[in-house]
Amino acid sequence: MTHAHSHTHDSHTHDSHTHDSHDSHGEAEILDLDAQVLAEHLTALTGWLPVQAPPRRIVDLGCGTGTGTFALLDRFPEAHITAVDTSAAHLQRLREKACARGAEGRVRTVQADLDAADWPDLGFPDLVWASASMHHMADPDRALKAVHDLLAPGGLFVVVELSGFPRFLPGTAPEDRPGLEERCHEASDRFHAEHVPHRGADWGPKLTGAGFTVEDERTITVDTGTTDGSRGEAVGAYALGSLRRLRHSVAGALAPEDLAALDRLLDTEGPGSLLRRDDLAVRTERTVWAARRTG
Repeated sequence: MTHAHSHTHDSHTHDSHTHDSHDSHGEAEILDLDAQVLAEHLTALTGWLPVQAPPRRIVDLGCGTGTGTFALLDRFPEAHITAVDTSAAHLQRLREKACARGAEGRVRTVQADLDAADWPDLGFPDLVWASASMHHMADPDRALKAVHDLLAPGGLFVVVELSGFPRFLPGTAPEDRPGLEERCHEASDRFHAEHVPHRGADWGPKLTGAGFTVEDERTITVDTGTTDGSRGEAVGAYALGSLRRLRHSVAGALAPEDLAALDRLLDTEGPGSLLRRDDLAVRTERTVWAARRTG
């Protein structure tokens, strides 16, 4: 197994939460912005995949609005993909994108809760992709074994997991409460340790325990650097949507001064709005495991 550190590869930041039973317009927008902002990193990651031959049948578990689905379609133009998610709204958006690309004949959507006892018929794929979805499973070990049994012999399972929430602000920001974003993340980590205990897990031993051979593992660091123009607008919208969602999990844990400072950043009409800043970037880290069914 090799370990590589790269500043040029990444998957999108957070695919749809497989265990979520509800959908929100805001989450779908964030997923789409995520795909836009980190597209080049995702392209590099799909190019790295250690496939023995171009896969013809792919399953995208927790596909969200299709970030991974369409990156894989671009990488493997002969493949057909089954995209699985709990959210009907996300799957509808994915189907609309497929039609817009003329790829509707290559994409099948399946609405399913992967924590259910019985999975739907997903065929016998050559490649299964799960980005930021495995840690939401109630019983991830059972899910890993289900993927192992699903894959064709010699097939590849790719797990992409986030180390935490992306960062957008410099450490000196905002000027009246420096380090605010880091304090928000500390509170968020405490929240997720209680509510999403598998986030940040080492999936290597879990994959081995499920019968896979882990062929490669790499930690991927992304730093887009400060941007301007249309890319800067996308980063700003991405930061705004992401920090709005972060606020929901940390509001009760922040000092009143920090919460007030966060709200000033999120007030799009105010002078302290995130959207008025020119120092935003996307900084995030992911770990990717490529595991093969060898028997």
